[in-house]
Amino acid sequence: MNRLLRSVFSLLVLPLAACGNSPSGEAPKDAAYPSHPITIVVTFPPGGGTDLLARRIGASLQEQLGMAVVVENRPGASGNIGARAVAEAPADGYTLLMVNSSFAINPGVYGNLGFAPKKDFAAVINVAFVPSVYVVPAASPLRNLDDALAAATPQQPLPFASCGNGTPQHLAGEMLARATGTPLQHVPYKGCGPALTDVTAGQVGMGVVTASSAAPLIAAGKLRALAVTSPARSPLLPSVPTVAEQGVPGYALDQWHGLLAPAGTPSAVLAKLNAAVARIVQRPEVQAALREQGFTPTSSTPREFQAMIDADIDRYTALTEAIGLRAD
Repeated sequence: MNRLLRSVFSLLVLPLAACGNSPSGEAPKDAAYPSHPITIVVTFPPGGGTDLLARRIGASLQEQLGMAVVVENRPGASGNIGARAVAEAPADGYTLLMVNSSFAINPGVYGNLGFAPKKDFAAVINVAFVPSVYVVPAASPLRNLDDALAAATPQQPLPFASCGNGTPQHLAGEMLARATGTPLQHVPYKGCGPALTDVTAGQVGMGVVTASSAAPLIAAGKLRALAVTSPARSPLLPSVPTVAEQGVPGYALDQWHGLLAPAGTPSAVLAKLNAAVARIVQRPEVQAALREQGFTPTSSTPREFQAMIDADIDRYTALTEAIGLRAD
């Protein structure tokens, strides 16, 4: 009889114990992370570089963590709509934000972001850089950056096309103008694609665009590359010298891409995400795929990435204030 009672008791108690002593069957609050799907919010439309990077990282992260990872595109207001949504999300590691350098530019351009970029997010990891490149039409007489700078005069500033107002490419041109004292005239486009079309056709004398978007046209002989904006030469365009190499010391603008989480996300969760994504980025097949798309893979600690973001917010805000760039 006692044996029968013990059997009945075990049948009643063990299922409750398996549910963390929760009659509703919910996972206990201290269950190992992650216990349900993770969402990566991308602040740009599908198909762009940031979106492709998020999907590549997300698919591998799903394998690493054994949990579904969903990429959600929330474009608009130069990325501020998606960023605001993540800033307001629970700080539990289940809503992440994939951003690029525009995140650090926007605070100087927009007066009311709806969030505090330095306070409302916790850095997870920087995963890739994408340099920009100065290009001219293949038929242009400009052979290098010195030629381009010498061609500009106060009476006739050299026009340069960019991927849009407030983009890293726009600021790259403004940085060059200020660093060299060269009169340059900004010609904004709605994306790197339209800018490339007009530069290739000779409608604009020079363009500053992402290296990944320009590389096929450079390889086809339709564009000539003058300089890359990164501090070191790009693996995608190894024969193209940097701006700094051509007499502008200290010049560097490398567009970074990385993951953020809402401020207050537990440090253990940030560390787990950082380690998982770092392992992904170090895989040879992932590195090869990213380089093919024009990215330079990298990884960082959360502290290193946060320091870079904060420093870029400060320097880009100073630059946008100096050139009077405001969107509201």
